[in-house]
Amino acid sequence: MSKEADHFEDGGDKESKEERTQDASEETVRKRVRANTPSPHRGTTPQASPPRFVSVEELMETAKGVTNMALAHEIMVNQAFQVKPAELPEGSLERRVKEIMHKAFWGCLEAQLKEDPPSYSHAIKLLAEIKEALLSFLLPGHGRLRSRIEEVLDLPLIQQQAENGALDIGSLSQFIVGVMGSLCAPCRDEDINKLKEITDIVPLLKAIFSVLDLMKMDMANFALSSIRPHLMQQSVEYERNKFQEFLEKQPNALDYTEKWLEDTVRCLREAEAVDSHSASSDPPSLLPLNVHNHAYLRLLRWDHAADPFPETVLMDQIRFQEMQQEAERLVLLSSVLLIIYTTTGEAISGLPGLMETLKNTVNVMLTDMHTPSFCAQEALATIGEKLCVELSQCLSQHGYSPFSADRRSTLKGQILATIQPDNTVRKLMDSRVQSYLLASLESSQHKTPPPLPGGLAPVSRELKELTVRFSRLVNFNKLVFSPFYQQILQKILTPGEIPSTEA
Repeated sequence: MSKEADHFEDGGDKESKEERTQDASEETVRKRVRANTPSPHRGTTPQASPPRFVSVEELMETAKGVTNMALAHEIMVNQAFQVKPAELPEGSLERRVKEIMHKAFWGCLEAQLKEDPPSYSHAIKLLAEIKEALLSFLLPGHGRLRSRIEEVLDLPLIQQQAENGALDIGSLSQFIVGVMGSLCAPCRDEDINKLKEITDIVPLLKAIFSVLDLMKMDMANFALSSIRPHLMQQSVEYERNKFQEFLEKQPNALDYTEKWLEDTVRCLREAEAVDSHSASSDPPSLLPLNVHNHAYLRLLRWDHAADPFPETVLMDQIRFQEMQQEAERLVLLSSVLLIIYTTTGEAISGLPGLMETLKNTVNVMLTDMHTPSFCAQEALATIGEKLCVELSQCLSQHGYSPFSADRRSTLKGQILATIQPDNTVRKLMDSRVQSYLLASLESSQHKTPPPLPGGLAPVSRELKELTVRFSRLVNFNKLVFSPFYQQILQKILTPGEIPSTEA
């Protein structure tokens, strides 16, 4: 949309946007700061520093820093990140005000052009904005096109033509559309063709600004995709510095991160005590690197409803939650498939395409397993029924005796039993998935993928994809926040557990 039209909204739309942005930023800070007052979730975690009062200016500056840090982080970790035009909610006051003001602006322009003689004051300003936009799309090698734009959209000459009644806006508009067609991305060709079909000046200018906005988005996204590979080191340093600034203003901003690492160390010590029957030794698993890896693995078992997420991974909470749900789905899927093959024995082993058929059947039923409407008992009962039918048909086709009633009942009962988290098969597959994810973190420095545990072959593709996403996110987080983690672990671990040099 043109700047001229936007000026109509300065008193309403623009202020409303600023207020919404400010409210959102303050809300973001409130979520991350967790306030200076003790929380019932903190348990015995001590305060990092006594509470202090902050001014509104300090709060807004902090909010801006956190917002910028979150944006830089999103660009780096989300390969599909794109700049998109803002979509105001349907029926919102802001949307209604914007539509009214834009309608008034374009109506005013149309009225000016219908005067006798026509008034071109607004139209010339729009042409100036269009010229500025077109020049912004040009690359250094577009010297000839730049000269042509400067020549045709010569504003002093256009002003003289308007004063003498010789201005032909239609021909200028067609030139503009032609230049846009030569500069736009292929995905905009259809939009350019639609512009060529518009004959009325006001609707054409209005449509030109709409397409120019889309072209600006395309240019921004192209720039992002081009520079993303070169941003890694700069982004790591930028995020680390921004978080350090945030930490200086909010000294308690690592409370939940400390508790996360402390709980990890405690769990590892308890596990080592059980294994060695002695908690007095210095177990090798408490090396800082191992603590880090186990801490990240715990994020895939997190109770998001009850426990606050650690501050250093807060920007990725949704991603970790999605990976947690994917891991849980793969555990249940692999558990059901393992039960099938252990129950039916050698009769179905090696049959071409059977594994994929059974896997797809189970997958369809587990797609919505983390939605509120999902009923696990009904889904698993249905899975048992469908698998029994498919297995009976397959056995008959290959000359084996069909499933007996007892075997059907046994199979359906074992599948239904996986609804329990402490089910033996489910616990076994969960342990193997967790072990594989942990091994992938430990082997990431050596670029050697770990061997796939038994029973996970049917879900190997999905598990490897999950592992890649998990490892990339963890490794980037380590790069950014490792200095903060090292300081915390130096306070938690005993001297015998901390090596003289970090791995």
